[in-house]
Amino acid sequence: MTFSDLPRMPSNLHVPIASVGSAASAEPEPGPQFVRLAERQRPPLAFVLDGKDVTALAGDTVLTAILMQQRSVRHSEFSGEPRAGFCLIGACQDCWVRSEDGTRLRACSTLLAAGMRIVTRNAVMTANTSVASTASTASINDGVAP
Repeated sequence: MTFSDLPRMPSNLHVPIASVGSAASAEPEPGPQFVRLAERQRPPLAFVLDGKDVTALAGDTVLTAILMQQRSVRHSEFSGEPRAGFCLIGACQDCWVRSEDGTRLRACSTLLAAGMRIVTRNAVMTANTSVASTASTASINDGVAP
């Protein structure tokens, strides 16, 4: 088999490389990363995200609940770039967030519970909140970046 024998992508699906580069450098559209298309009949659950009262649906993971509200779950501790989860099955360690009491949560595999109070790196934390001191202490104790 040669390269020319391999199946080809339909020409209507092809995106020229020049347009990919320009699209990548453009600012993302504001609004949530996820848009719910199905299962809208599930009961709503109220929770707090970065100090703001919001809702999700019963059965949503923390990751889904967050990304239904904003573009990213957290910012990388290495590059500062926004992250929205990677594997979505609990294997990659990319979706860790904290509750307001400092408890670490793997957002992709933790089911949302009514009344949860979640803090992401998108939140602005002030020096006098207990969240910042609790998260700092927890990261020292568990050896994983906040």
